[in-house]
Amino acid sequence: MNLWNTRALGLALAGLAGALAWSQLPPPPPLNLIKIADDLHMLEGSGGNVALLTTSEGTIIVDDKFAPNVPQIYEAAKKLSDKPIRYLLNTHHHGDHTGGNAGMMAKEPTEILAHANARDRMIKGAMPGVPRIGYRDGITVGLGGVEVRAMHFGRGHTDGDAVVFLPKHRVVHMGDLYSVAGPFIDYSSGGSALEWVSTLDGALALDFDTVIPGHGPVLKKADLREYRNKIAAMAKQMKDLRSKGLSKDDAVKAFDPKPLGWEPGRLLARALPGLYDEVGK
Repeated sequence: MNLWNTRALGLALAGLAGALAWSQLPPPPPLNLIKIADDLHMLEGSGGNVALLTTSEGTIIVDDKFAPNVPQIYEAAKKLSDKPIRYLLNTHHHGDHTGGNAGMMAKEPTEILAHANARDRMIKGAMPGVPRIGYRDGITVGLGGVEVRAMHFGRGHTDGDAVVFLPKHRVVHMGDLYSVAGPFIDYSSGGSALEWVSTLDGALALDFDTVIPGHGPVLKKADLREYRNKIAAMAKQMKDLRSKGLSKDDAVKAFDPKPLGWEPGRLLARALPGLYDEVGK
């Protein structure tokens, strides 16, 4: 994670990502546009991955990074299509995936959708760009003969995560239910490591080949299945440490993410005390 992304994520998680706070950062680095299909692209860089689907009637976007990324996202969308940006789907409420909501709505009358729990958390947190539409189990958006389905399979990263499925393209956008560097279980937002496994099982039952993670490169279904198994192994390791009688502090110190292919980091460290509590219930 580059320095700009680290500082921006810190602002977002602290609830300080307002105009004054952003003015203290330099402009964000350029985003990389990655082609998945002729009408489907991903924007990779600071913040969460963005999907852009262009149709004959307009563009559908999944997630929109941080507020300072809006000009780059908008420019990329308009280079791909001169049609309006009709819909924006948020995979969850965190500011590195919803920070551009208000800016995107200011550009065009874009309709934003999110799971009801994610929408509620944005309202309670006084976050900008709250979606007008919330849903529970799922919702389907049809545009230009193409369907996009947002589905909620249960808790994981938060209690408001959506899996966005593009059946025609056999692609899923997982949001932070899949972050290549490793998971962050946001217990303050209803996250759950134990339920994360069944949530990923729901996603894996879909008919797809390609995965857009919340952070990291485009991957395959087999990679998501492996990640699911790592989440299960993470919970088991913490449960084993607790069963040995280790205190919470000692178990957190003893937890080793390296066998899972994850580097120790701030977000993982923040989640481990909650994981200790969860596996003991």
